[in-house]
Amino acid sequence: MEPQGADVRWRRLRRHHPRHRRERPLRTRPPAHATFAGDSGHQATPGFPPSTTLDGSFGTDDEAVRNFAGDAVKKTRDAARYLIGRRYGGAHPAHSYFAGGSSGGREALAAAQRWPADFDGVIAAYPAFNAASLDLFFGYEARLLSRPGAFPGPAEQNLLHRSVIAACDRGDGLADGVVSHPDGCHFDPATVRCPGGADTGDTCLSDAQIDAVVRISAPLSWTYPLRSGESGYPGFPFLSGATMTTALLGMGTRAPASPMPTTAGYGPQFWDQWVRYFVTRDPAYDSLTLDPRHPGRWQQRISTLSARQDVNDPDLRPFARAGGKLLILHGAADELVSPRATAQYFERVQQTVGRRATDRFARFYLVPGANHVNVGAAFAAGWDSLTALENWAEHGTAPAHPVVTDVDPAHGHRTRPLCPYPTWPRYLGGDPDTAGSFTCQEQRRTS
Repeated sequence: MEPQGADVRWRRLRRHHPRHRRERPLRTRPPAHATFAGDSGHQATPGFPPSTTLDGSFGTDDEAVRNFAGDAVKKTRDAARYLIGRRYGGAHPAHSYFAGGSSGGREALAAAQRWPADFDGVIAAYPAFNAASLDLFFGYEARLLSRPGAFPGPAEQNLLHRSVIAACDRGDGLADGVVSHPDGCHFDPATVRCPGGADTGDTCLSDAQIDAVVRISAPLSWTYPLRSGESGYPGFPFLSGATMTTALLGMGTRAPASPMPTTAGYGPQFWDQWVRYFVTRDPAYDSLTLDPRHPGRWQQRISTLSARQDVNDPDLRPFARAGGKLLILHGAADELVSPRATAQYFERVQQTVGRRATDRFARFYLVPGANHVNVGAAFAAGWDSLTALENWAEHGTAPAHPVVTDVDPAHGHRTRPLCPYPTWPRYLGGDPDTAGSFTCQEQRRTS
């Protein structure tokens, strides 16, 4: 999983030390910044599984689960603050910031929700805030793709992705490989259907494969209650531009099975680890036999985990009253954590706090073309979010017309406006690689 991290800004204080002390510190004043990071309270087994961070064996330990669910944020922050103070003669930081992505993004939201006065600013990138709900969707995805003939291979995934881009690319006024307005994308998967719906090779998709992709791209609801209050997951935008070329983070190169292949998608592998170590705590359990829509005797355990892992409290008023500032960023082409879920959370915050009040302390940017970790992304987004957060928290200067840069050299370092949700960058004309050629266009709000 992605580590949590924080940045601590210091006042530049000169510290005088008694002349009679024989040992003097290496510094007489604190540095401008000090940083610390954490491992969420557990360490993965090196090399297990190969080339991934997927090792859920820590889930058999209750404290490790609590740490992973968010407690490690507070523990790490307090320990780091103490150690930094000891190192620099008791000097205290003037400002503290937290930044994280994916699981770290969930931890970032936990910091704002649960310890509103601990950080002056928080950056939550592609946050898996409703983690248990996402795990349930991963189980749904795993079972769909494990059905005979349902799994689209890498060539078929690539075909589907190229077809979606070709159909939706010009919706923002420019053909550049980036779908800037996913809500306006209406791709018909029948255009890539094999004749008669049979699996005839890599040049088309069978009915079984299309059905699986359509279901994974649609919302899922469950009829039983979760203690977290979540009642479903919004699905992934595979039919509106989500990246399908990073196999591990997407659907993988092999269908889910028992035992779970390390070449299956990250989601099914994550489900497998979560079921075996968090839910059943039986390493030999076949995760594909547990139906996330009808979990039977495991329903109560899943509900309990949801209360710990779903960091979904929309009432950020205590964080705002403490002066906190929040930046949320999510790639619209994310194949592992749905940007639709983050949009839903931000809308809940606006409904709870009020849109104007939310605007005074929070921004959400949905970045077209960016995927989960910018590997193989249509737009590998880069932005100095920390400086923007510091300016807002320390000087009261909210982000105004920020610009995001494509950091992939193959794309020529093109720029786009970083549009606050729910707007999106529409091409006006001029240099297509320059942010000034775009405007932030209003789009319909999701439900």
